[in-house]
Amino acid sequence: MNNQNLSPKKFKSKKQKEKRTGWIAFWNILLKDIRTYYLKPPNISWGIIFPLAWTGMFFIKSGSGLGTVSTLLPGVVAMSILFGTTSLLAVTITFEKKSRSFERLLLAPISLEVLMLAKTGGAIVFGILNAFVPVIMAAFITNLSRVNWGVFIAGVLLVAVASTFLGLFIAVAVSEVFEAQTFSNFFRFPMVFLCGLFFPIAKLPVVLRPLSYILPLTYGADALHGAINGGNTLPYALDFSFLAIFCFGLFALSLRNVRRKWIV
Repeated sequence: MNNQNLSPKKFKSKKQKEKRTGWIAFWNILLKDIRTYYLKPPNISWGIIFPLAWTGMFFIKSGSGLGTVSTLLPGVVAMSILFGTTSLLAVTITFEKKSRSFERLLLAPISLEVLMLAKTGGAIVFGILNAFVPVIMAAFITNLSRVNWGVFIAGVLLVAVASTFLGLFIAVAVSEVFEAQTFSNFFRFPMVFLCGLFFPIAKLPVVLRPLSYILPLTYGADALHGAINGGNTLPYALDFSFLAIFCFGLFALSLRNVRRKWIV
């Protein structure tokens, strides 16, 4: 029946039913991905071993004591989010496209935007939880009473969303899981050294500094440095604004690629 032939009351009821159906589909897709991918032992151990290994590596390299924990913590948190989210998206999206499971999801009574948010929601949650692993470890060996938790949580959330949408952008641009992992490294490893995670951007060669400011993790790391040890070089409003722009831009580009390459 055409919507124009419906009474206002019936039209409103139909819209409410479609909205409820959409939310049910959203949560079912999200919970399915969490059960299938994110709660597996390798992924859980990844969130513990990876931050611990990187923290230990920097301690050994610098020869520093426990006093440098708060200096290293923002970089370890940002890196844990980045590697955790992008690695999982490379598997979930690319694998389901290859196995044609994604095509069945397109039949769900929800828009493509909501579908992709459902597919990325689990990675965002995983990234946020991943961020607090090094924080919990640091709480046992250093004083975190001066942390600005409001800014820290906001920074973690935006970094998790931006990193997840970066992973989505990479995953929808390739057709194989190994291609997604390789392409991810093309972005991830330069970010470790260019985004001010463990040493200031000001110490980079002049020719490399402009590259730092076109990478989303630069702004997330700056906000986290400010929240933990007051070491931000940019205003929080600017950091959060650029992170939000990256989130919307990466998500829009990912949707464009899905419509062009995946939907016939």
